[in-house]
Amino acid sequence: MTVDDTDTTATDGGTETTDGADDLALDPWGSSTVSDYRKLFDEFGIESFEDVLGEIPNPHYLMRRAIIFGHRDYRRVLAAMRDDEPFAALSGFMPTGDPHIGHKMVFDEIIWHQRQGGDATALIADLEAHAARDLSWAEIDEHAKDYLLSLLALGFDPEAGTLYRQSENRDVQDLGFELGIEANFSEFQSIYGFDGETDVSHMQSVVTQMADILSPQLDEPKPTVIPVGPDQDPHVRFARDLAARTRYFGVTEAYASFEVDGDDERALLARAYDALRAPDADETVRCVDAADWLAGADREADVDARASVIEKLEAAGKEPLRPRVRFLDRNATEEAFEALIDAVDGEKRVFESHIDSFDMGRGAAEALAREVEVDHGGYGFVPPSSIYHRFMTGLTGGKMSSSIPASHISLLDDPEEGYDKVKAATTGGRTSAEEQRELGGEPDDCPVYELYAYLLAADDDEFAERVYEECRGGERLCGDCKEQAATLMREFLAEHQEKRSEVEERLEAADIELESPRRR
Repeated sequence: MTVDDTDTTATDGGTETTDGADDLALDPWGSSTVSDYRKLFDEFGIESFEDVLGEIPNPHYLMRRAIIFGHRDYRRVLAAMRDDEPFAALSGFMPTGDPHIGHKMVFDEIIWHQRQGGDATALIADLEAHAARDLSWAEIDEHAKDYLLSLLALGFDPEAGTLYRQSENRDVQDLGFELGIEANFSEFQSIYGFDGETDVSHMQSVVTQMADILSPQLDEPKPTVIPVGPDQDPHVRFARDLAARTRYFGVTEAYASFEVDGDDERALLARAYDALRAPDADETVRCVDAADWLAGADREADVDARASVIEKLEAAGKEPLRPRVRFLDRNATEEAFEALIDAVDGEKRVFESHIDSFDMGRGAAEALAREVEVDHGGYGFVPPSSIYHRFMTGLTGGKMSSSIPASHISLLDDPEEGYDKVKAATTGGRTSAEEQRELGGEPDDCPVYELYAYLLAADDDEFAERVYEECRGGERLCGDCKEQAATLMREFLAEHQEKRSEVEERLEAADIELESPRRR
């Protein structure tokens, strides 16, 4: 969930992998990441952002240009945004070096959501930096202030939003302790590859990040979006799992009194019910009838799932098969379960560990379950959503790394140094001007064009498109293109650093510790 300055990127816009590494191994600490963003859709359930773009009022240019390429459950946030209901956005920054132009993307995403009416939170992941990167508290303090100044200079409103350090936020630490009860070491092994040599503090910092992600909901449950690179997706998925485990009640669709094993079995029941409820069918659908229907040789389904469902249906015998919404007791107190029974109106059946409602819809049932949970001391967490942005390619090609100064531009670089770095950058141009004019350039493989798309064109889509088409058509040569980009970079850095000076007092007045008492 946190953003640091060690992201590695390949020239195709994906992230660089080590030899022999699994292209789809997502490592939040940067050892091996994806090389093909499209694989994320099938492998990890990340959805294409293009599918929701048309639903977004006033989308940010990072969204319009497909730099934000994927999402997980973002429609939940968009619905709250559209209906003027509470929602939140949060991201964390691990202060291991200077903030650079790659971090600006995340700053912009947080600020955009704040301007759409969201409760915006930016945090300094100092516990993670100390545990996972072995930074001293003095080093962390120095870098943390720089991140915060750039965030404010770009437009974050500290009075309307929240800033904090992990080490100074007791509510987050307490929530992390509670979430740790729901986690186990085998998960840390499978998700992050931790082993017997992993520091306990490193593992603890992960649980703290889970608490960071869920902390905007401590005052009230609300949709929350976490803007990240795809390497941080393991954190998002783990946080969603932990959010579900803390819930008092689960809500599912059901068709009979027995439990089914997952969505595949539930889908089979739905198919059987829909088929047997045809106009010429009997008024009541019985479980044994559904078993006979599913046993037909022409039914396409997973063999194991179908066999399991048929066995359960046959055991239920003549019990009617009827759609209903089911409230499952996960962690509820006795008082909360009794309160839910009383709150469910209409026809219902009460069992030892669940309640079936025949008159409620799924959405209304989920809202009721959350309301009862919160009224009885539970968190009621809404599963956190996420949006995913592409990594920037290093200016020298290959990876962008803080250990290679020429590969990135720090937001603290002298404007003239920024100018020089762009002038020296690798391009997607041809071997000669004549060849460029004849064949056109290759903006899709050009770090300099990325600077226009990600930063220098700002909100001007027409300008970004013109640069792209002029390059691809051979009208724009690399020398002139780099000169223009370098000049714009120099102007951006000068303006940004002037704004950083202007917001110094606002940061000092903000409710955040700039110097850690843990210094040693």
